[in-house]
Amino acid sequence: MRTTVLCTSALAALCLLAPASAAAPAAPAAQATVASPASPASPATPAAAARSAPPQPRLGRCGPGELCLWAKPGFTGTRHVHELSGIDIESCVPLPAAAGAQALANRTGRPVTAYQSAECAETGEFETYPGGGTWVPQTPYRVRAFKVWEN
Repeated sequence: MRTTVLCTSALAALCLLAPASAAAPAAPAAQATVASPASPASPATPAAAARSAPPQPRLGRCGPGELCLWAKPGFTGTRHVHELSGIDIESCVPLPAAAGAQALANRTGRPVTAYQSAECAETGEFETYPGGGTWVPQTPYRVRAFKVWEN
């Protein structure tokens, strides 16, 4: 089960708490959406929640107008960057055959659909992410292609 948490730039640091020893990431200027696993039970106090919650991954580096895809979860591994200016709108963009993505950030300002299929076939899994600043530390499947849509 996945939950979506909407964070404004002022609250992004709180939504993406890192361990106390890690430096806080810079919050994106736009509204950010972070997908994370749901918690079956809530601890009684905020302090207990902070101790029992797994550490959240730090946001990966992805600039405005970019779609960034990482090979491994948690914004790690090889990063592929696609700029909005170099993408054909509503066209299927396959990732290199040996590549695939398990984390993504959509900062294009447009909705992006990520596909399990390298041909953008809807017979496999697919999901559309808003373009105002969506950060997905782990996709529910290996992304092999994407489409950018008009607003």
